[in-house]
Amino acid sequence: MAPRFQGVDFYALDALLSDEERMIRETVREWVDDRVLPVIEEAYIGRHFPEELIPEMGELGMLGANLPEEYGCAELNNVAYGLIMQELERGDSGVRSFASVQGALVMYPIHAFGSEEHRREWLPQLASGAKIGCFGLTEPDYGSNPGGMITTARRSGDGWVLNGTKMWITNGSMADVAIIWAQTGEIGDASSIRGFVVPTDTPGFTARDQKGKLSLLASDTSELHLEDVEVPESALLPGSGGLKSPLMCLTQARYGIAWGAIGAAMACYAEALSYAGARVMFDGPIGGKQIQQVRLADMLTGITQAQLVAWRLGRLKDEGAMTPQQVSLAKRANVNMACEVAREARRLLGGNGILVEYSAMRHMANLESVYTYEGTDDIHALILGQAVTGIAAY
Repeated sequence: MAPRFQGVDFYALDALLSDEERMIRETVREWVDDRVLPVIEEAYIGRHFPEELIPEMGELGMLGANLPEEYGCAELNNVAYGLIMQELERGDSGVRSFASVQGALVMYPIHAFGSEEHRREWLPQLASGAKIGCFGLTEPDYGSNPGGMITTARRSGDGWVLNGTKMWITNGSMADVAIIWAQTGEIGDASSIRGFVVPTDTPGFTARDQKGKLSLLASDTSELHLEDVEVPESALLPGSGGLKSPLMCLTQARYGIAWGAIGAAMACYAEALSYAGARVMFDGPIGGKQIQQVRLADMLTGITQAQLVAWRLGRLKDEGAMTPQQVSLAKRANVNMACEVAREARRLLGGNGILVEYSAMRHMANLESVYTYEGTDDIHALILGQAVTGIAAY
């Protein structure tokens, strides 16, 4: 049996966590070791999401974990939620993406903007994993500028008719329900954007797998097509209004990503450290060579800095004091760090670093997608630039 993952805690961050937070992290850590790591290589090579894990994630309370218990959720604080995302991404970015979309992009908007009927109907099923959701915002020509979307919702009788195309949709092909964002007024009028709860078996709704991916291979990524999709008035999320609503959802998801990236980096660092001690070259372990020690020191430094940023962000979120700009800084900094750690771990592993039996190159490829989605690195830089100068550059 492979040894249990012991974590990376150079600054004794565990002392800043509560007993409950540590217990939750250890529970998810053990589950990832026992259930994710044994199957993720085959899932990645086979280009499919390991759906057998979904009921277990629901049973352990990982889906929508920071939402209220009255709707079947775990109602954990946001540091505990972040630690769940960290451990899931230590397994694979695709596994964390599934949970992140289910919780932050489907369950959160239903809770925040939906009716009580929406909450009672959907949240317990989504929390248990009995139903799967996806989030339809991004379009083929409108990624970083979601306000320009051309998907429309037009009133028809007692309901709405939706038309449009969404792209890069995680969980799309296996989803039972989609949160679809559409223009209810003139195209280009971001204030008219509203959210709709759309069961995926509604006539006119189709999903197809995104072809040609070289990253997030163990993740369901799809295109959604809506052709005269008729939904009742009750499908509208009544509390949604304007571009601010989907952006609030993205803030929740980006928060989880800031934690998740640390998990990917921790996996790569631990693998590199173990390999450096075992791989003998020129009559000694490569961990005794200066260049590899510098690599390991840089990895450890980046992970430690990211842990402190994520921990503080989580405490601010629990206090109700977190800002979207702070989330942008954490997402950008931590994903950048993880990309660097994965790349250097792959290099330290030499030729073995390209094999699927090692995790570094899988994480490295996945993190290139994480670098881009939920707001590109450049967009987050401009958000921070506007925060410090007061001038929007986009």
